[in-house]
Amino acid sequence: MNNNQIPLSQLPMGKKARVAALTSDGSARRRMLDLGIIDGTEIEPLYKSPSGNPVAYLIRGAVIALRSDVSEKIIVSNGESLWD
Repeated sequence: MNNNQIPLSQLPMGKKARVAALTSDGSARRRMLDLGIIDGTEIEPLYKSPSGNPVAYLIRGAVIALRSDVSEKIIVSNGESLWD
């Protein structure tokens, strides 16, 4: 992971980023791929539950809730200054 890459769980609310890598394997990786979470996919955190877990993300036009244990295994990149 380089300087402009962070786990999705650390992406600030309302900031967009692109998927750089998936660090999970097995059925968890398959589920993410089935949801359309592949390299280059734009993701934006929209809402956080009152307890902070899960968080709703906008992914390919759909709002999908992910727990922090899942979102920390999705590495995102700001690429071209998607967040400042």
